[in-house]
Amino acid sequence: MSTRWDVIVVGAGFAGSLVAERLGAHGRRVLVLEAGRTAPDAPRTAETLRAAGGGPPTSPYPHNPDAPSPDVGDLTGLPDGGFRATGHLRQYGPLPYASGYLRAGGGTGLLWTGLTPRMHPEDFRTGGLGRGRDWPIGYEDLEPYYRAAERELGVAADAEEQRSAVGLPIPGDYAFPMRALPASHLDRQLAHALDGRTVHDPAMAAPARLAVTGTPQARNGPDAAAGEPVCAGSASCVPVCPTGAKYTPLRTRARWAAGVELRTEAVVSRVLADPVTGRATGVEYLERGRARLAAADLVVLAAHAVENARLLLLSGLANRSDQVGRNLMDHPALLTWGLMPRPVGPYRGPGSTSGLEAFRFGPARGRRAPFRIEIGNWGWSWAGGGVESKTAALIGSGLRGKELRERLGDRLGRQFSLQFELEQPADPANRVTLDPHRRDPLGLPAPAVHYDLDEYVREGMASARAVSDQLFALLGAEDHTAYPVGPAWPGRLEHRGVAYGYRGAGHAGGTHVMGGAPGTSVVDQWQRCWDHPNLYAVGCGSMPSLGTSNPSLTMAALALRSAERMQQDLQELHRPAVLTPPSSPFEPLPSESS
Repeated sequence: MSTRWDVIVVGAGFAGSLVAERLGAHGRRVLVLEAGRTAPDAPRTAETLRAAGGGPPTSPYPHNPDAPSPDVGDLTGLPDGGFRATGHLRQYGPLPYASGYLRAGGGTGLLWTGLTPRMHPEDFRTGGLGRGRDWPIGYEDLEPYYRAAERELGVAADAEEQRSAVGLPIPGDYAFPMRALPASHLDRQLAHALDGRTVHDPAMAAPARLAVTGTPQARNGPDAAAGEPVCAGSASCVPVCPTGAKYTPLRTRARWAAGVELRTEAVVSRVLADPVTGRATGVEYLERGRARLAAADLVVLAAHAVENARLLLLSGLANRSDQVGRNLMDHPALLTWGLMPRPVGPYRGPGSTSGLEAFRFGPARGRRAPFRIEIGNWGWSWAGGGVESKTAALIGSGLRGKELRERLGDRLGRQFSLQFELEQPADPANRVTLDPHRRDPLGLPAPAVHYDLDEYVREGMASARAVSDQLFALLGAEDHTAYPVGPAWPGRLEHRGVAYGYRGAGHAGGTHVMGGAPGTSVVDQWQRCWDHPNLYAVGCGSMPSLGTSNPSLTMAALALRSAERMQQDLQELHRPAVLTPPSSPFEPLPSESS
């Protein structure tokens, strides 16, 4: 501990990179400890992916064997129902937490979809509906930081469309940093067939009017600054944008001040705190097998919702409320897929460029989980298997030559899918714990998950499927949706006699939940731990609800807001004391005139 830092940041992903950049810009000396290895730039990562012939989302990134990453391939469905989980994140059901995350420099922000919708004002008040928790702040408190995050990430969107179609109270004079990306050919065909039509959600009193709406994207469009990489329409945004047009935390890291130092392959094992004052004093970490200590005036945990909770549990800190690790949330994604009557041009552009917003809010939210519908540009790749599986199936049926090419072109060219991202309320029973039976490669207790979907989410799935059936009918599409028992659908369940299947959206939240009182939450509105005045836990783990929006933009806005509070904390800590002379014990002598 020979070197003392102003700030230690644990994790160099989305939130950690933003906090380090803002505090470094104020002249603070910041040490960033990253468990994973340094990721190369996007073109080199894309080349690695091509050379390997594809693979799961985490495959093209360098892995530190001391800090394994959970992958979706760690889950498999069983022939008689249920699932098996292997790898870093063990699971004890009843249903699987179906998302992975990447432990590398840049974190899961290296392989995200790049979608950046804001949360709706209603999303901050779900507790009032009897579902989950309310936030201690509202949309209006976060709105200026949404704008700051959109500048930082370089978001392309149409502000008027977001105001009118989504109902967001965006200031009238605000324009996103870049114009919205063009709608895909599929988007335009669906808009032609659906805009102005209505469907009936069983939970809604009135029919829902449809409007295909562009989705904000953190990627450079045609009006990007000179010299910036531009979206070229590649269908590999997950795991990597080959041109580098999609924002990743590496872009923020490139702007770090000289006072910010990054150490990779540095796995933090414990946060240290003074037992009397509760103030964090530093961290213990393992760097390439060597145990080290680092001291700082302020400690920030930004290692992912699962790893933040695990580290707090390993340290025995911040858990007066017994909420550390609890309230684990995701967006369970119900997928439906089929064939359009005519070619729709799949596998072009980002994974989704538009969606349907009418089911995200309103009175029906009191009866079933709300959902946002993403229109999928990548055919059946996530839902029913990619191009390779369809090609293998046709070859297996005996097709060859011209007949194979024609059949393959027809089938692939008409593929489309819909993704229903459902809100999951905070539930203390869904939680991250320390596994008493397993340790990681460094000998630390491994994380374990207990996870389920309640009746509210299952009712949301029923509504989503009813809406999907009506959308397919309006489109004249051939429905191929099925959720068979077996390895492809570990997230399979039955509700009221009907089978459903879900994938994880990679949107972990709630594990160090934010609140208005120390007895019921882990952090305050600034993401500062109630029990430790200079320890922050930032990221989606602080979010009391996820709404139906991809949470990365909200996470970035919260990180920027918290960074301002951290700077104030440091200023107050180092403010010079004002000394006043002691008062004299003697009365002044009377003057001659008196």
